[in-house]
Amino acid sequence: MASAITLAAETELSAANTGFMLICSALVMLMTPALAFFYGGMVRVKSTLNMLMMSFISLGIVTVLWVLYGFSMAFGTDTGGIVGWNSDWVGLSGIGPTELWDGYTIPVFVFLVFQLMFAVLTPALISGALADRVKFTAWALFIALWATIVYFPVAHWVWGAGGWAFELGVIDFAGGTAVHINAGAAALGVILVIGKRVGFKKDPMRPHSLPLVMLGAGLLWFGWFGFNAGSWLGNDDGIGALMFVNTQVATGAAVLGWLAYEKIRHGAFTTLGAASGAVSGLVAITPAGGAVSPLGAIAIGVVAGVLCAMAVGLKYRFGYDDSLDVVGVHLVGGILGSLLVGLFATGKGQSDVEGLFYGGGLDQFWKQCAGVFGVFAYSLVVSAVLALILHRTIGMRVPEDDEVAGIDQAEHAETAYDFSGAGGGAARTTATPAASAAASAQSKKVDA
Repeated sequence: MASAITLAAETELSAANTGFMLICSALVMLMTPALAFFYGGMVRVKSTLNMLMMSFISLGIVTVLWVLYGFSMAFGTDTGGIVGWNSDWVGLSGIGPTELWDGYTIPVFVFLVFQLMFAVLTPALISGALADRVKFTAWALFIALWATIVYFPVAHWVWGAGGWAFELGVIDFAGGTAVHINAGAAALGVILVIGKRVGFKKDPMRPHSLPLVMLGAGLLWFGWFGFNAGSWLGNDDGIGALMFVNTQVATGAAVLGWLAYEKIRHGAFTTLGAASGAVSGLVAITPAGGAVSPLGAIAIGVVAGVLCAMAVGLKYRFGYDDSLDVVGVHLVGGILGSLLVGLFATGKGQSDVEGLFYGGGLDQFWKQCAGVFGVFAYSLVVSAVLALILHRTIGMRVPEDDEVAGIDQAEHAETAYDFSGAGGGAARTTATPAASAAASAQSKKVDA
């Protein structure tokens, strides 16, 4: 993703690129409620609304922080390669509507709102690892702290002029490090602090609505075209089109890779596997798609589909409760996509950098390693510390009784599905007391 910190007077505003980027921003915004559907279908009935809200609340919290200081921290004047700052951007008060992002034909406001949608989505990704057991108030506070201390600085490292990863030459077209590794490492750090769900590895914890999962995955796939193709900040030289094609190609290949592994390993092609495979491909191509060919995108997609499918089972082997496979898909997929740039970069895409398979040696691979493990280590440690502080003060987890009975009712005073009228009014007026008691018991089982 392109970045800069000054405004250019010699470039003229392009209505076409501005409109294109506004559409891309809207597509990325859609990804947060799409993620809510994806995660919401994967949990049990009693946690559905809480899962939806854990994603949705990020739209409110991060939007306000981005306006107040987040944009300035991420893309302001560099300080030591670690963080940016520009007092004119605090509250967005010093930005005129016709001022252009340096070197580009879009207004600063368009660039900042596009970047805002990335900032909103990233903490929402973390929530899938914490399903069923986290206080909503603690989660909201965690989002605010994490965005400030982790996401805004890491976005500056990767995309801000002067950021250490940007200056090193780490290639991250649309967020393999800043978004997916960042969120996946944070998820791992938090779950190591707060512990497992009640009944982990003992009770069945199957998705309650696979159609909802597939809907969420489809909307994520749709929104991801804006997420990826828009990250070139324009549509003048074909690189955005290359990224669009590679996004589709890698995702399709990842679906096939995941399903093939699943069939060999478990004997069936599942809808959950297809949806998860699609997301793994989207994650893996995000950092790499502007630098590789469509054939390279196929290879990245297949590798991500197979290895992410393998990685989701590690939580049972090592005993960490990554509820909805954020670590297995986003962390592992982000690492794979970022590192494979060093192998598959053709030198004919976003830059002339060539990977190992195209005669470039391992120079770029080692740069990618630095970016990957720098972001991983920082996010893992700081996220764990933030979670520990909250856990020891206000408490991160709901009481065990609330977790067992259902976090939706405890935290939101609602349930996702109302079955009270399922039998019809006439049937209920003639029901015997025994039948009414049986229906009430069955309703309680469904809600649980």
